[in-house]
Parts: sequence; C-alpha cells; structure tokens
Amino acid sequence: MRTLPTGSDAEALLAEARKALWVMVGFLAVVWILQIVNWLTDYSLSFDYGIRAREVGSLPEIFSSPFLHFSWAHIEGNSGPLFIFGFLAAYRGVKKFLWVTLLIVVVGGLGAWFTESDQTVLAGASGVVFGYFGYIIVRGLFDRRPIDLVIGLVMALCFAYQFAALLPTEEGVSWKGHLFGFVAGVLGGWLFRERRPKPELAPEGPTTLLDKPTEA
Repeated sequence: MRTLPTGSDAEALLAEARKALWVMVGFLAVVWILQIVNWLTDYSLSFDYGIRAREVGSLPEIFSSPFLHFSWAHIEGNSGPLFIFGFLAAYRGVKKFLWVTLLIVVVGGLGAWFTESDQTVLAGASGVVFGYFGYIIVRGLFDRRPIDLVIGLVMALCFAYQFAALLPTEEGVSWKGHLFGFVAGVLGGWLFRERRPKPELAPEGPTTLLDKPTEA
C-alpha cells in the first residue's frame, strides 16, 4: 500500500521544484552569455573547447562542449527542450539531477568522441537534451511513481518527433551524440532509481494449542 504524501512531503517537493527552476534558469543564462561571447569571437570558443573526435587531448572538452553552440539557430533550437526536460528531470531532487547530468555528459561525450569521424568538432547541448528526455521517459517505470510515469508518457508523445534525431537523417548533426546521450539518460533512470527498503515480516508469536491432548 502506498501512503499519500503528507504536507511536509509536498512542501519539500515544492522546494525542490523551485530549486530546479532556478538551476535551469542559471544553466540557460550561462549558455546564452557564452553564446554572445562566442558570436563576438566568430565562434572560436566552440572550435577551441568543442570535442574533437578521437583526439586524446580533447577529452576534457566533453565537459565544456554542452555549453557552446555554432549559431543562433543552434542555441535557439536547444534552449526550449533543454529547459523543459531539465526542469522535469530536476524537480524530484537537484542533487540526483546533478549526478544524472554528469553521467549524461560523460557517456554522451565519450560516445561521440569515439564514434564520430576524424576532424569533427562537436559542440552543443543537444546530447544533454536527449539525455534528460530519456531519463524522464523511464524514471516513472524505475521509481514506480504514477505521476512520473504519466509525465514520461506525455513527453514521449508530445515530443515524438525528437526520436528522428536519434537516426542519421540530417547532415552536419551528431545523431550519435544524441543517441549516446539518450542511452545515458535511460541508464541514469535505472542507476539513480529510488530504492525502497523491503518490508519486514512481523515475527511469529508462540504457537498455542487449541485442544489439549488427552491420554486414552
């Protein structure tokens, strides 16, 4: 049996949702400020701090590339889904969200670094976007929370067109980075699922005899 959330539980969830909102506002603010600097320098930041496929010296750039973009259309296309999916991924707990984000960045970045063509420079938050997308789709299944299950289903239906970006359908777009990010989000849903303690069985009391044995 699942108990209904108490007033204190609802307040805690609301507090986490507020923190999630400000985390995503801050994330987008940093991304847009960097975009202005990037644009003013002819996108040198994206080329200098983007991921260069299979160059060992470029491995640290897996942490900087999600903050950088190659055009205004690029950042505009990522910002809406990043905010929506990021908030939904974070509203249950910012601390868990940060661990999920780290997993998505590392797995998605390494996957693209290994599999993209030589001389390719990768930058953009789309791998993180797809990671959050995968995470919120499966979180309700792993956490066994009906509301998150519904949210995941609604997001999957409303943004079903996003699944096309997991396939090689558009030249110049890292579909592999999208795919690895999505897989990392699904993996994060399982790794960071809620682990509830197993219910303890009540100890058995002493056995009583209803009938006394009698000798014949």
